Parts: sequence; C-alpha cells; structure tokens
Amino acid sequence: MLWSTTRMSYIEESLSDGEKIESLFQLHWFARVPMIIWIILAIPTLGITLLLALYEYLKLRSIEQGVTNKRVILKTGFISRHTEEMKLNSIETVEIRQGVMGRMFGFGTIEVTGRGISDVVFKGVDEPMVVKRRIESVSNPIA
Repeated sequence: MLWSTTRMSYIEESLSDGEKIESLFQLHWFARVPMIIWIILAIPTLGITLLLALYEYLKLRSIEQGVTNKRVILKTGFISRHTEEMKLNSIETVEIRQGVMGRMFGFGTIEVTGRGISDVVFKGVDEPMVVKRRIESVSNPIA
C-alpha cells in the first residue's frame, strides 16, 4: 500500500531482523528558531516568508536520528531522502561540539566517527551528553 493512515518512521521501516530501537534523539527547541522567525516575518505579508516558514517546518519534521542495537541512523529530507548510517562495531569515537549558546541552552552537535568511513553528525541535538552516553552504552556495552 502506497499511502496509509499510520505513518511509520524511516528508522522503524529500516529495522532488520533482531534489530530494535534503543533511543531516538530529539532536536532542541532552539533548532526551531529560524522557523519561528519566518512565521513572525510572514504575519504582516503572508508572502514568500510563509512558504519559507513551511519549508523550515517540513525540514525539521523530516529529521530522524537515533541508535538501534546495530547502528546509528540519521535521516533527512521530506521530498527526497538522505540517510547516514554507521554500524555500531565501526564506531571509534563519539564527540560533542557545543558553543557558548549550546552550553547555556542545552543543545549541541554529536559527531560519531568510524573506521575508514565518513562521520555521522547529529546537529542541534537536545541534551548532547545524554545522547553521547546512549550511543556509547550501546556501542561499547560493559562486558
């Protein structure tokens, strides 16, 4: 069936046999600031700025990021789809990047670096230290 009333997320759809979602990472409210600015600018004009606000909303709504018991996953795109995935056994480091605003408001960027492959970068993540711990606890379980 092409269209259904229940929308499954990309992460749920892409699970392999025996794979389960360990954690989904939410965007911080600060990631919505550009959309809010476009909405405020659109109120008096109802022109192109309203379309820009809608675009920002759809862009943010289409982001999925999380970790399963087998991989980390980042999916973007609401018309087209772009995914970045890394198997847990390929992860070498999980790093946090936080500027002054990120430290003050509790958001940041998580960069997952793997062996010989490109990084998976989660931007604007809420509670980056918690996200880092969740990825590391799944990728490096205590034996």
